Amino acid sequence: MNARLSLPAPAKLNRMLHIVGRRADGYHELQTLFQILDRGDTLHFAPREDGAIHLHPPVAGVDHEANLIVRAARLLKHESGTSLGVDIHLEKRLPLGGGLGGGSSDAATTLLALDRLWSLSLGLPRLAELGLSLGADVPVFVYGRSAWAEGIGERLTPVTLETPWFVVLHPGEEISTPAVFGHPELTRNTPPISMARALRGEAEQGRVWRNDCEAAVKRLSPTVAQALDWLSAFGPAMLTGTGSCLFCPLTSEQQADRILRRVDSHWHAFKARGCNTSPLHEALDIHDEMSFMS
Repeated sequence: MNARLSLPAPAKLNRMLHIVGRRADGYHELQTLFQILDRGDTLHFAPREDGAIHLHPPVAGVDHEANLIVRAARLLKHESGTSLGVDIHLEKRLPLGGGLGGGSSDAATTLLALDRLWSLSLGLPRLAELGLSLGADVPVFVYGRSAWAEGIGERLTPVTLETPWFVVLHPGEEISTPAVFGHPELTRNTPPISMARALRGEAEQGRVWRNDCEAAVKRLSPTVAQALDWLSAFGPAMLTGTGSCLFCPLTSEQQADRILRRVDSHWHAFKARGCNTSPLHEALDIHDEMSFMS
């Protein structure tokens, strides 16, 4: 019971995001390329013998019991039947509603950390299955690999992407995902493409790698539209996910530093390197369970 873990919860980017249809249950069918970043939140875990689950500090604007970290811990406790609990301390760096997957990544880190701390050994496929019940983006963080994703984002195939530097810019606004998916200007009928063609998209100078949510988000937020225009002056900038964060792939860290020095003081921006293997998996030394859900 003296074991403690401090682990990263890395951000992700949607290097492309196509909406190819809408299901009868209202969910949208997607095709996307997930890339993990080397920057994100950090969570600290200390097991408890009394079974209690505590998260510190509270996340502003998020009810404690609705927080994905708490929900992940309670789900795993219920699934395993363990009598143990945990104190979790969160160092929050990623913005809420930014499209970087912060909440989903926090949940995935919680599942993997408690599987280790509570000596459950459930394995990545079962943890990913539990994670999917919390949110469609959780499994990619559980598996910890860059991935091609279909369905609502849960059907994953590992891929190897280039790992450039990025500037990620948050214009200071939170975007509602329901508002994006309900927007009349949202593209919902992009023709499906193959994974192979998607992976060739970078060489096709943006003709494939785009985000179908971008037009709707720009309509919802003129601030995001302004920030995207500004960042696009430095390269092929895009929206990630359905949030307000924008990113631009770059050739060097020095180029990222030059852009960061010019960012408007009203915006928040950071640099990060793309990864094909999650820093979380590196920290836990996970290398032998990389088979994804089909």
